[in-house]
Amino acid sequence: MSERIAFIGGGNMASAIIGGLIKQGLSGQNIDVVEPFEEARNKLQSSFGIVAHAQAGSFLSAAALVIWAVKPQTFKEAAQAAVHHTTSAPHLSVAAGIRSDSVATWLGSERIVRAMPNTPALIGQGVTGLFARQAVSAADRLRIHQVIATTGASIWFDTEEQLDVVTALSGSGPAYVFYFMEAMTTAGVEMGLSREQAHQLAVATFGGASALAKASTDSLQVLRQRVTSKGGTTFAAISSMENNDMRAQFIDAMYAARERAKELGDEFGAA
Repeated sequence: MSERIAFIGGGNMASAIIGGLIKQGLSGQNIDVVEPFEEARNKLQSSFGIVAHAQAGSFLSAAALVIWAVKPQTFKEAAQAAVHHTTSAPHLSVAAGIRSDSVATWLGSERIVRAMPNTPALIGQGVTGLFARQAVSAADRLRIHQVIATTGASIWFDTEEQLDVVTALSGSGPAYVFYFMEAMTTAGVEMGLSREQAHQLAVATFGGASALAKASTDSLQVLRQRVTSKGGTTFAAISSMENNDMRAQFIDAMYAARERAKELGDEFGAA
């Protein structure tokens, strides 16, 4: 944790990674961030003590790793501004949907790892899918793994197409969880609880169930069945969901997310 790391973009995901790196001992003075918005730069500097820049420059040439945390629609423009200063470092992209072929074209480099993180990275409990192009060395992989490990778990994938599935499952997944938490909270309030009580119960239930699933060697199906006694209250709830075809609708929703991930690559990729 002594090498210099540069970020292009200083939003939530960059902040999550920066926070993790600093907790692991990297000095904020070894982190450069290119962020065009002054308010965001000031926030990053006050929160982490990093070196913030309004635009790309020769300082990027000192980076041992460049992390691209920009919006998909601004990636190409940001790459064009930085490409002359980033030829010697490996690149890690956390931009949703942008394929590594496009990144390689814009940056003139094959040392590219594409990542799909999720928002629990903000508290060090994220999970990130990773794909490396062939030119990425073992040392590059190790460096990037160490960086991502500061935000939670990670899984390497053999094909880039799998990252579209990762996007649909874990990348968008926190929103699905919050959606169900919202519904459970609303139902609790409608049935007589205070909003605070219902919220606490919903959040604790998801947290506890996730922890149990992680700790158990049993399948998710077995864990569900153990709670679902035939003729009981959970059975009534699950039966209602099944009668409304909720499982199929939820799976369809994930397919829609995967398709949108593909569209982002087509829409904002290299021309």
